Amino acid sequence: MLRTGKPKLESQAYKPELNSFLSSGPAVPTRIAIMAVVGCSVACISLMVQFLNYGAIRRLAKQEVPSLVQLSNGETITATAVEPAYRSNETIKRFVSDTFVGMFNWDGLIQKNNAQGKLIVEADPGVEVKGLENQSTLKVTTRAYEAAFALSEKQGFRAAFVRRLAQMIPSEVFSGNMRVAIIPNYISSARKIKEGKWEVDFQSTLVTFKKLDNAGDAIAFNKTVTLEAVTTPQKPPEDISELAKKIYAIRSSGLEITQIVDLDLGKR
Repeated sequence: MLRTGKPKLESQAYKPELNSFLSSGPAVPTRIAIMAVVGCSVACISLMVQFLNYGAIRRLAKQEVPSLVQLSNGETITATAVEPAYRSNETIKRFVSDTFVGMFNWDGLIQKNNAQGKLIVEADPGVEVKGLENQSTLKVTTRAYEAAFALSEKQGFRAAFVRRLAQMIPSEVFSGNMRVAIIPNYISSARKIKEGKWEVDFQSTLVTFKKLDNAGDAIAFNKTVTLEAVTTPQKPPEDISELAKKIYAIRSSGLEITQIVDLDLGKR
């Protein structure tokens, strides 16, 4: 009887040791384990959602999202954020057209507001400029002089162009015996040369009308125009001269003309 009982005691002592060896720590209640698993799962889902939101925000940042902008006159327009040197094709074409129409329409008249603020039309006295190569003083029309501020000041380009323009304008324009009008026929799409620089072909006709001959004489006037993007104040201060206001308005598109050469139709 004693022999059979002794091995049984050794077997009972061995089981706790085996259980202790197989366990990695104290026992954990089932409820706590479930809560831990659920918490870990929620944390993983939250992390995935954050990654998805980050990706969505980056995609939206790269898109041109239109926004509403209210102008000073109360009008609301849709605007889109663009790169600082970006100019749309229509903006470039309109800028070239407006500049040439201003510089090459000579009718000897000027519009201005009188003391009562009423718009009146009177004879254009013109603007005197020094001629080329010590020539006598010449005149350009007031509108052409103002429109020429769309040209770059680099290397004296605008000043030289205005002097040549003065040579082209007949003196009969200021006496009312002659008028010259430019008729735009075609303006090409802007060709991008590099970032912030473009080239445009401008094809037009200059028609000269004389007081005794209103049929008009026409000549072709075709040019290739090079433009660059510039920064210009969008809201100039109020206490500036009328000429300065007109210059800012002319350059409000954020462009300037840096070169005007004869159009070579053989290359187009």
